[in-house]
Amino acid sequence: MAHLLVLSESSDHSMLPALALLSHKVRQIPAEPAALMNAPAADLILLDARKDLVAAKSLATLLKTTGLSSPLFLVISEGGLAALSIEWGADDFLLDSAGPAEIDARIRLAITKSVALETQGKIHASGVVIDEASYSAKVHGEPMDLTYKEFELIKFLAQHPGRVFTRDQLLSEVWGYDYFGGTRTVDVHIRRLRAKLGDLEGLIGTVRNVGYRFNNSIEDATSIAGGY
Repeated sequence: MAHLLVLSESSDHSMLPALALLSHKVRQIPAEPAALMNAPAADLILLDARKDLVAAKSLATLLKTTGLSSPLFLVISEGGLAALSIEWGADDFLLDSAGPAEIDARIRLAITKSVALETQGKIHASGVVIDEASYSAKVHGEPMDLTYKEFELIKFLAQHPGRVFTRDQLLSEVWGYDYFGGTRTVDVHIRRLRAKLGDLEGLIGTVRNVGYRFNNSIEDATSIAGGY
């Protein structure tokens, strides 16, 4: 079952009658910019474009330019198909005459694709999400205030879960061969990362007399975090 947000001025089910036959949870708000300020979260948005194509195109463009992450579907009549173009920014469209099987299948495929794209380039590990594209990380949903090297270090470790790296290897991989500082800098950055991970500090494990590794979960931690 998906959470759908319908943007329409119609108060009945005339926009997409077959949608009422499905088990998806549907919320509806007016199809106007002001209503979007407090719009509820949704897995997919359905925009009513049956009557006023100009207004619908304007709202669809606004949704995409403001960073909409949920898939956007246009619900349109057959006569309006000629007006559709890539400029609308919509992910797909549905004819208002579409049957329940088609609606359900296209919604399911769009949400599956959206989830796949959302997780692409991200590393998830027991409450920590590392986003390579934005050079950011979150712990329990809260942003971690990381320096560039702290981010590079936790990203590198998380990309190789379970593998143990010596301090020299981490210096080479994260700081580069031309770095002339000592291995102590690795210990300092590890300590800072653990402090910022809070109760998840055990994700970065210590293998005594060898180096460090990234654990897939706290349960996988076999050594005490913070030991050197």
